[in-house]
Amino acid sequence: MAHALKGRTAIVGIGTAGTGEAPGRTAIELLAEASLAAIADAGLKLADIDGLFAATSTHAFPTLSVAEYLGVKPRFFDGTNVGGSSFEMHLLQAALALDAGLCDAALICYGSNQRTAGGRLVSMSEPQWHETPFRPRHPITAYALAASRHMHQYGTTRAMLADVAVAARAWANLNPAAFARGPLSRDDVLASRMISDPLTTRDICLVTDGGGACVMVRANRARDLKHKPAYFLGGAGAQWHRSIAQMPDLTVTAASDSGPRAFAMAGLAQPDVDLVMLYDAFTINTILFLEDLGFCPKGEGGRFVADGAIAPSGRLAVNTNGGGLSCVHPGMYGMFLIIEAVTQLRGQAGERQLKKCDIALCHGNGGTLSSQVTALLGSDAAL
Repeated sequence: MAHALKGRTAIVGIGTAGTGEAPGRTAIELLAEASLAAIADAGLKLADIDGLFAATSTHAFPTLSVAEYLGVKPRFFDGTNVGGSSFEMHLLQAALALDAGLCDAALICYGSNQRTAGGRLVSMSEPQWHETPFRPRHPITAYALAASRHMHQYGTTRAMLADVAVAARAWANLNPAAFARGPLSRDDVLASRMISDPLTTRDICLVTDGGGACVMVRANRARDLKHKPAYFLGGAGAQWHRSIAQMPDLTVTAASDSGPRAFAMAGLAQPDVDLVMLYDAFTINTILFLEDLGFCPKGEGGRFVADGAIAPSGRLAVNTNGGGLSCVHPGMYGMFLIIEAVTQLRGQAGERQLKKCDIALCHGNGGTLSSQVTALLGSDAAL
């Protein structure tokens, strides 16, 4: 039986800013522009926002900085930062706050100028006591360890990893907003420069700028606003480690815990899902999460994604915007999973629009396969 929270709240506005390259603009400027776009998309005003949820890689006290910059005085706020999955957790937190009447319109927002500020793909505050003597290049080294173990244990190949990147690019080629477009073959991925064996430059996400935001309200209000609501159906988070050296099993993530609880909360199962949005910072992520979320058995992820199975016209629509591998990845990617899911649920995805999209799963990942948060969103038909 579904949880009482299912369908009680909905996303009614989405917005982005400066995705790709935004020279001369700060992280908070991009966050603010995306926030104002999301509020306008919802048909609301800045003064309507009384709930604020934010996580960034540039602010120690994100809600304080964001509220001051936007000029809002929220009644409820939360700055939980568990890495790139923070925004899927914020969906659950906002749904709880809205349903309890603690706020009436919740803004969830993010911004980063990582690319033009000269940033590289690095992981903040990686625990030093376990790993520094081995001189890892985090987070890449951590994900390479997981990929290597999966290959050793289950016979996964570099070609299977490559097929994840190829599928993401195929979707990106249908998305005018994607940063990386153009041909990409399995051979291109396999021939690209090795960064941390077995991961090449094409197995690793983009480094871009970008801001993203969404607005949530209670369902009874959502039905009277501009766009089709994307209802929050269920969500759950899990975290088992911070340092990759402390991950209990390099082939099993905490998505195996968050996923089943999110499905149970929504009263749904894997065959109900039309769209799967996964945090694909690395090609191995997609394989691990498809397994741990129950779309295929453990160890079968590589074979599941092979030969275009998750590309356009494949058996499962995965990362239809092009993902972090080819669309956008400004340091913390979880907000952009939500934005694409809402776009598809509304039927506004243009050339890449799915014929049927009533239920979308968003799965965020933070740290080095550390925090895992699963959220299910749906259209009216999903209620």
